[in-house]
Amino acid sequence: MPKASAKDPGAVLKSLMDEYQLNPFKLAGEVKLSNSSVRQILLGKVRISASAALRFAKFFGNTPEFWLNLQTKTDLAEAATDKKLAEALKTIGKAKKPAPAKAAPKKAPTAKVKTVKPGKPAASKKPAAKAPRKPRAKKQA
Repeated sequence: MPKASAKDPGAVLKSLMDEYQLNPFKLAGEVKLSNSSVRQILLGKVRISASAALRFAKFFGNTPEFWLNLQTKTDLAEAATDKKLAEALKTIGKAKKPAPAKAAPKKAPTAKVKTVKPGKPAASKKPAAKAPRKPRAKKQA
């Protein structure tokens, strides 16, 4: 790994530890991480995880995004110096959006026509009128 820069998460953590007069053991206890994890972060051998970012943010009064952004910037700076990656990037083209499809011309709406089978009369849309009811015959007692 390249030497830690001023923006390296481990260097920033070390700076804050100095400011607050903390050693790795004490910081590990305060943020509930192992002493080994804190030392590995300080040396730049372990990346800042989301969990560690949340812990450091809570303890130092900044945001998890601060810690994750430091880590992301460090990762990008390291990747930019990778020769194999640089060669691979040369062979990657840009995405091209497809041309918009031409819309089909709209057809005029057609009227729906009912077809009638030969030999059968067309059905009327109006219901047939009901025949009047005949009065019931009265029962004789």
